[in-house]
Amino acid sequence: MKKLFGTDGIRGEAGVFPLDEKTVEIIGSSVARQFREKLGRKPRFVTGRDTRESGAWIETAFCQGADAAGAHCQSAAIITTPGVAFLTKEFDFDAGVVISASHNPFADNGIKIFLPTGKKIDEATEKEIEKDVFDGRWSVVSSQWSVDNSKAKVYQENYIDYLSGEFKNLTLENFKMVIDCANGAASNLAPKLFQKFGAQVALFNCEPTGRNINENCGSLHLENVQKKVLEEKADFGVAFDGDADRSLFVDEKGNLVDGDAVLWIMAKHLQANGKLNNQTIVATVMSNLGLEIALKSKNIKLLRTAVGDKYVLQELLKTNSSIGGEQSGHIIFPNKSLVGDGLMTTLFLLEALRENDKTLSEMTAGFSRFPQILVNVKVKEKRPFEEIAEIAEAAAKIENQLGSKGRLLLRYSGTENLARVMIEGENQAEIQAQANCLAEIIRKNLG
Repeated sequence: MKKLFGTDGIRGEAGVFPLDEKTVEIIGSSVARQFREKLGRKPRFVTGRDTRESGAWIETAFCQGADAAGAHCQSAAIITTPGVAFLTKEFDFDAGVVISASHNPFADNGIKIFLPTGKKIDEATEKEIEKDVFDGRWSVVSSQWSVDNSKAKVYQENYIDYLSGEFKNLTLENFKMVIDCANGAASNLAPKLFQKFGAQVALFNCEPTGRNINENCGSLHLENVQKKVLEEKADFGVAFDGDADRSLFVDEKGNLVDGDAVLWIMAKHLQANGKLNNQTIVATVMSNLGLEIALKSKNIKLLRTAVGDKYVLQELLKTNSSIGGEQSGHIIFPNKSLVGDGLMTTLFLLEALRENDKTLSEMTAGFSRFPQILVNVKVKEKRPFEEIAEIAEAAAKIENQLGSKGRLLLRYSGTENLARVMIEGENQAEIQAQANCLAEIIRKNLG
C-alpha cells in the first residue's frame, strides 16, 4: 500500500498530488464516510488553516468532499493547529481538520486530523484514506458548496479566552516582550492574548500576505528575534512557526532558548512545585546530550523517543509523565492538552519566570549544551542505511571515534525527502568534519 501520511499528517506541494483539488475532495469524502460508519450518524467537523494562499481552496475542497459524503463542516478560518484541537473538544465536533504545512515554505501545505481527545487519527484510519485515494474508483460530485465560516470569530475568541483563563494569576505589567508570528496563524491571536496579561508587546512578522509565511521569519530564523530583543531592550522574545504549535525563545541578553532549554526550565519548576510525575520528562533522540546531563543533576530521568510529536505523546501517556517535547520547540503538557501549543508553552514559561522572580537567562542556568551539528541531505529514496555498506561503515567509524563523549543520530525526515545527520561531541570542528563526510557519502549513494 502506498503511503500519504507521514509523522504529521499529509504534506506536500499545494496543487500537486495528493494536495490537488480532486484528491483533497476524495480525502474529505473518505474521512466523512469512515466517521459516519463508526458513529452511525452524520459527523461534524471543524476546520482551520494557516495563512498560506492555498489554504482557502484546500479547505473548500476537503469540506466539499466531506459534505458530499454526509458530513457537516464548520470553519474557524485562520487559527493555530492547537486552536483547532481545542475547538474539536470544546464544541463537541467529531474531528478537527487542520490545513497547514507548519514551518514549510508557502508553496507547501498539508492536512492533519484530530480527534476530540487531542490525538490524531489512528494508523488504521489513515490506511483506509490511502486506500480510497489510490483505489481510483472514488470521485466527488462537484457543487457550488462553500465553507461555513459564520462562527469563525466566535471560535477564535473562545480559544483566546480559554488560554487566558488557564493562567488567571499571571500578570505581565512592566514586562516587555518581542513576538515574531512568522506571518502565520498566530498573527491575529498572539497580540490579543499577551496584551490581556498587561504585557508591553513589540510585534513583527504579523502581516501575512499568503506568500510570506515562514519567509525569513518565525522559529526558523531566531536571529531576527535576537536582534529585536536587544534593540527594544526587551525582557523576553518568542517566535512561532507557521501554525504556532511550537515556539522558540530569546532571553533578555539575546541568547537562544530552544525546546531543550524550555524542558529544563519547566522540569525544574514542576519538580519544585511537586508536579513532576515520576521525576521524568520525555524528549526525542534529537535532544541535546547536555539536557540529559543537566536533568541527572536534579535526579530527573529523560526518556527518549523517535522524532515526532506523536511519539512524544505516546510515551507521555504510557508513563503518565507531566511534560515532553522536542528541541525544535514542540512542547506538550498532557494535563492541559495532548497537542503542542506554542501560545500555551509561552504562557507556562512566563508563569515560571514570574513565580521564581527570575529572568529567562537566570532560569536556563545549569544547562550547558554540547556542540551539535545537523546536516540535511536530499535523497531520491529512503533505503535503510544499514543496507548500504559504505554508509554503515562510515557511521560505525564515527561512533567509534565519539565513544562515550558524543553520539551520532542518522535518520530520515518523516515529512521530506531528506536524510538527517546529527552529531554531538566535545569539539565543534571535529563533529562538523565528521558530519560533512558522512553527508557526502549519503549524497553519493542516495542523492
